[in-house]
Amino acid sequence: MSSDLIFIVVGVLAFLAVAGAGIALTGGAGDAANKRVRQMKEGTAKKNRSNPDSNTQRRRQTQQMLKKLRQQDEARRKSIVPQDIKAKLRQAGLDFPPEAFWMFSAVLGIGFALITFMSGAEGPPPIAGFEIKSRPAMIFAAAVAGFLGVPRWLLGMLTKRRYKKLTAQFADAIDIIVRGVKSGLPLTECLRIIARESPAPLGAEFQTLTDNIQMGTTVERALQNFYKRVPLPEVNFFVIVLTIQAKSGGNLSEALGNLSKVIRERKMMREKIKAMSSEAKASAGIIATLPFAVGVMVFLTTPAYIMELFIKPTGHMILFMGAALMFTGVTVMKRMISFDI
Repeated sequence: MSSDLIFIVVGVLAFLAVAGAGIALTGGAGDAANKRVRQMKEGTAKKNRSNPDSNTQRRRQTQQMLKKLRQQDEARRKSIVPQDIKAKLRQAGLDFPPEAFWMFSAVLGIGFALITFMSGAEGPPPIAGFEIKSRPAMIFAAAVAGFLGVPRWLLGMLTKRRYKKLTAQFADAIDIIVRGVKSGLPLTECLRIIARESPAPLGAEFQTLTDNIQMGTTVERALQNFYKRVPLPEVNFFVIVLTIQAKSGGNLSEALGNLSKVIRERKMMREKIKAMSSEAKASAGIIATLPFAVGVMVFLTTPAYIMELFIKPTGHMILFMGAALMFTGVTVMKRMISFDI
C-alpha cells in the first residue's frame, strides 16, 4: 500500500471520528434543550390549571365591580327619588295637593261603579237592545279601575309628556352654561339665565333650582332636589358632573360640553329606535283595535248576534277573558318594542 493511500484513509477516519463526536455532543444538547422546554410547558400548564388566567380574572373582577356600581346607583336613585303621590304630582307639573287627587280618584271610582250598576236590569230600560247584567264582580272591577287605574294612567301620561319636553330642551340649556362659563360668568349666573330665557317646563325647574341656591341651600343639595323633581338620566348626569367638579375641580366647560354631546347622541339614538320600531308599534295597534272594529261591524250587520255577549252571563265571562288576554298581549308587545336608553 502506498503512502498516499494510507494518508487518505487516515484522513477519512479522522474526519469520521470528529463528525461523530460533534453529532454526539450536539444531539445530547438538543435532547437536553427539548427536555427543558417540555418541563417548562408542563409547569406552565400546571400553573394555568391551578391559577386562572390573569386576563379572565381581571375581566371577572371588572364585571363584578360594574355590577356593584349599578346596584349602588339604583339604590341611590330609589333613596333619592320618592314614589309617593305628592312627588308624582310634582313630577307631572301639577300644583294641587294629594288630597285633591285622592278625592278625584274616589269620585271617578264611584262614578264608574254607578254606571256599571245602573246599566243592569235594575236600571233604566235598555237602549237599542243594549243591556249589561250588573254583577258585584263587575261593579268592583269598575270601581277599582276608576279609583286606581284611570287617575294614575292620566298622571303617568302627563309626566311622560313633561319629561319629553324637558329632555328636548336640556341639551340647549347645557350649551348655555358652557358658553357662559367660557365667557367668564359664574355657574349660578348661568343657571339664572336658563331660568329666565328657557321656556316651560325647563325654565320653571331651573328657577326653582336658583331660588334654592339663593335661599342658602348648598349647590349639591339643590342639585339633588332638582333630580328628585325630575328623575331623568340626563339630569342625573348633569348632577354628577357638577357635583364632581365642585369637589375635585377641573374644566367645567369641557365636561359639560361632552355631556351635551352625549345627551344629543342619546336623543338621536332614541329617535332611531323609535323609527325602527314603528312597524312593530303599528302592528300592535292594528291587533289591539281589530277586535273592536270587528265588533262594531258585526253590531251594524247583525246586532242580535253580538248582543248575546252583553246580555247573558256567559257572554260577560267571554268578554272578561277576551279583555284580559288582549291586555296581556298588548303589554307583552309593548315590552318587546320598548328600549331604555
